[in-house]
Amino acid sequence: MELLQGALIFVAGLWAGAINSVVGSGTLVTFPVLLALGFAPVTATISNAMGLIAGGVSGTWGYRRELAGLRSTILRLLPASVLGGISGAALLLNLPEQVFEFAAPILIVIALAFVIFQPALQRRVLLRAERTESTRAHPVGLTVLVYLAGVYGGYFVAAQGILLVGILGIFLHGTIQNANAVKNLLVLAVNVVAGISYMLFAFDRINWWVVLIIAVSSLIGGFCGAVIGRRLRPAVLRSIIVTLGLIALYIMVARLVTG
Repeated sequence: MELLQGALIFVAGLWAGAINSVVGSGTLVTFPVLLALGFAPVTATISNAMGLIAGGVSGTWGYRRELAGLRSTILRLLPASVLGGISGAALLLNLPEQVFEFAAPILIVIALAFVIFQPALQRRVLLRAERTESTRAHPVGLTVLVYLAGVYGGYFVAAQGILLVGILGIFLHGTIQNANAVKNLLVLAVNVVAGISYMLFAFDRINWWVVLIIAVSSLIGGFCGAVIGRRLRPAVLRSIIVTLGLIALYIMVARLVTG
């Protein structure tokens, strides 16, 4: 790998680690860079996902205070993310890449709707729970949605964080910062199990130089992103999420149209 290529990947990984820690969709920085440098799409997806595990660790650690008091939520949702990650990795290794590209823009639109209308929708969820005197803070639907987000993350990685923030922002009884902290942990779990699957069944498709460079840079970026993201007001954080979501939607639709 040439020095310039390594430098470009390092900068992209640094940026991706920071973005993933704050909102997600950092893959939309690293993935296009890898494609532009001539890496095959599947190799780029797999190597990128494995490298971003390090950034997920630093981002999750940076948001550890926001995870306090959410142990029961984590214990319920983590298995769903793990199973989703395994399912998504299996799809990546066995289905044509074009199959999921048709579904990806639809998922991004749904995620953006979740984020934009999150305050109003969350209020309705809370009111309904009070009226029915429900003791279940986390309905079965939330677990199913987290599993589906894990499937998406295990397959393509990009914008999984936006999907999860939108889902958790509605159903999780807490602030958007709490939702972001849980999102970081769940995304990390998906990337870890997907990475293990890749090593077991697609070892020859992994570019270990790419993995190493993105791992180091995203680790640093994850710490930086956590420091910045924890200080953002909910409205600002939501605006960043929507902006990145629109960028993700544009990229995916453009790829679909151009073939």
